[in-house]
Amino acid sequence: MSTQEEVLEKVDTKVDKENEIVLYNDDYNTFDHVIETLIYACDHTPEQAEQCSILVHYKGKCTVKTGAFDDLKPRCSKLLDAGLSAEIV
Repeated sequence: MSTQEEVLEKVDTKVDKENEIVLYNDDYNTFDHVIETLIYACDHTPEQAEQCSILVHYKGKCTVKTGAFDDLKPRCSKLLDAGLSAEIV
């Protein structure tokens, strides 16, 4: 039988779940544009941004940033403003 503290601890863990920005492939943006935007919007290194752009191209999507919703929302907006297809999940 679980104690009340154990149950509360399990509930708190679910509330603190991190969100993700998922970037989707499109037929419009160049690799250079995607890489530059990831460096600007998500604070990626050039290597991280290049790897994510390759994954997006070949897999169709890639998680490019994880964290708290309040941190991800303006980052996702920057991606969208740059013409990329992304969402927070």
